[in-house]
Amino acid sequence: MFTHHGKSRTLSHNLKIASLLSFVAGVVNVSGFLAVQKLTTNVTGHFAFFVDEVFKLHFGASMAYFLYIFFFFLGSFTSSFLIEIISRKNMRYVFVIPTIIECIILFLVALFGKTLITENPNLIACSLLFAMGLQNSLVTRISGALIRTTHLTGLFTDLGIELSQLFFRKTEEQRRKLITNTQLRLRIICFFFMGGVIGGLTYPSLGLHNLFIPTIILVLGLFYDTLKFKIIHWKRNH
Repeated sequence: MFTHHGKSRTLSHNLKIASLLSFVAGVVNVSGFLAVQKLTTNVTGHFAFFVDEVFKLHFGASMAYFLYIFFFFLGSFTSSFLIEIISRKNMRYVFVIPTIIECIILFLVALFGKTLITENPNLIACSLLFAMGLQNSLVTRISGALIRTTHLTGLFTDLGIELSQLFFRKTEEQRRKLITNTQLRLRIICFFFMGGVIGGLTYPSLGLHNLFIPTIILVLGLFYDTLKFKIIHWKRNH
């Protein structure tokens, strides 16, 4: 799931990582919004608010929205930069390190979120946007730009295009590819929705401590991937 890339990746790998990371994004999306009333998984809305505040000459408020956009970009840049560096040394861990960093960020926000909500809510928003930038860049690289997990606008666009194409004559190979892509996009949408529901249900009682849930899920995903890799390696050598 995290260790396979390029031609070694299969539909099963993509479905697993899409399910895991879209669920994580769903939890972060709802929890971040309930905590600080800001979008914390994408920057489309922030750009509109940024321009609006600039035209109103509210430069302090516009700077906050600029930082939201910048930290998502910085997360994406950092993830891709690390992938390039690590790929030159050990391809096995190329996508693991950015995921570990994401785990650390979510863990720290979950741990100190209650204090930060009152003292520095913008730090929560920037931290979560950085983590989601990391994740979006990671999954884009690992899937060959096939998967996005932090927002649904592009997913619904692609889903609408691919479903419409099924009504027209296609070769068997083209239909198979369209059906596969449709399954993948529906999986992402469903797990993003499930993550959002879990985030919404747990936030009233747990607050930002509910971010321990996606943190644990990411750790379990890494552990599963490592264990599976070791089992396969052991079988090949015996």
